[in-house]
Amino acid sequence: MAPLAPGLVIGAPQSGAGKTMLTIGLQRAFARRGLRVKGAKCGPDYIDPAFHRAAIGHASVNLDGFAMEVPLLRGLAARAAENADLVIAEGAMGLFDGARAAGRSGAPADIARLLDWPMLLVIDARAAAQSIAAIAHGCATFPGAPRIAGIIVNRVASERHARMIEDGFARIALPLLGTIRRDDAMALPERHLGLVQAGETEGIDARIDAIADRIAGQCDLDAIRAAASPTARAPLPPLAVRPPGQRIAVARDDAFSFLYPHLLDAWRAAGAELRFFSPLADDAPAEDCDACWLPGGYPELRAARIAANRGFLTGLRTFAATRPVHGECGGYMVLGRTLQDADGTTHAMAGLLPVDTSMARRKLTLGYRRATLRHDAGFAPAGRELFGHEFHYATITASEGEPLADMADAEGNALPPAGHRAGNVTGSFFHLIA
Repeated sequence: MAPLAPGLVIGAPQSGAGKTMLTIGLQRAFARRGLRVKGAKCGPDYIDPAFHRAAIGHASVNLDGFAMEVPLLRGLAARAAENADLVIAEGAMGLFDGARAAGRSGAPADIARLLDWPMLLVIDARAAAQSIAAIAHGCATFPGAPRIAGIIVNRVASERHARMIEDGFARIALPLLGTIRRDDAMALPERHLGLVQAGETEGIDARIDAIADRIAGQCDLDAIRAAASPTARAPLPPLAVRPPGQRIAVARDDAFSFLYPHLLDAWRAAGAELRFFSPLADDAPAEDCDACWLPGGYPELRAARIAANRGFLTGLRTFAATRPVHGECGGYMVLGRTLQDADGTTHAMAGLLPVDTSMARRKLTLGYRRATLRHDAGFAPAGRELFGHEFHYATITASEGEPLADMADAEGNALPPAGHRAGNVTGSFFHLIA
């Protein structure tokens, strides 16, 4: 049996240091050397893994230390390391940041320690020089710190700035494995939920090539590869979240792209067939399917187009009359009566759930959630606790009818009931993980 690929985690003291840029640059740089590279994302995120796919041509798995039980986490990491030479995982937020409750932790540092993957730390050099080494030393010696493989310093202003940074690292034992010069042209475009999706970013392949060129020229790729640690074999347990049907119509396009690969893989492993369709292309769920799933995404950016796509909306209503339909976040908004875009224009949606939503009245909702369904659904029975998260700016402007689930935050504190259930149709802002 071939050994599993070694892995490492890209972490940072805080968000915005350049983790995604470094991750995709390293992934592409090693792939160009002929290595079979796989990607992973520590935590709940749909956008960054799509950039990993653009960099290496393979789907990137989410490794969520809070929402996933340890056997699932280890099994997914082992699966990612099969038929590969290197796994490069990207952390979320700061390396010690994340929910800690009920014996679970979503912090990237804890995921790295659990998998015995070292962490490559990227630190933003703006407004600091020798002090960057002190930050790195503090991260490496903080209680519960993973093994730090080395440091990459990003956004270095000049050769003099680089020499000052090197002077700081001469005083500590951590290796400095690269200094990346500041270049605003390497920045990736952003919008309200983070980076603009990889599939919508103009010239994405050329952008990633340019980033890889810069990183390969300014970082010690040999030392970074040598620092990765072996991945332990672990069986992949069956996911407790069952397929919502035997043949599932799944919306997939630029407006409906937020669905975790491990869920799709688990549904396939349980014997389900997935049939993808595009609401933006005015497709309806196939008549020979017995369930429909509308993931989250950015329907608010294309609300007028969706409202005009009568084939999709009429077909969805016909489907929902006899078979289950579920919507997550953006999918939930489309299942509602109306969606008000950021300009204040109100668009008629499917009208299958008694809820109206708005992007004109923005309010950030963010965090892990624990949901308990009030009634059986195709994907889980009533009373089962489900782990997931919310991340949206949309607000509910009008709502009535039956809630879908009782909700709690990461620590188990009760939140108001959420979502809706009407006949065969269910939906909520809750993104299911496990």
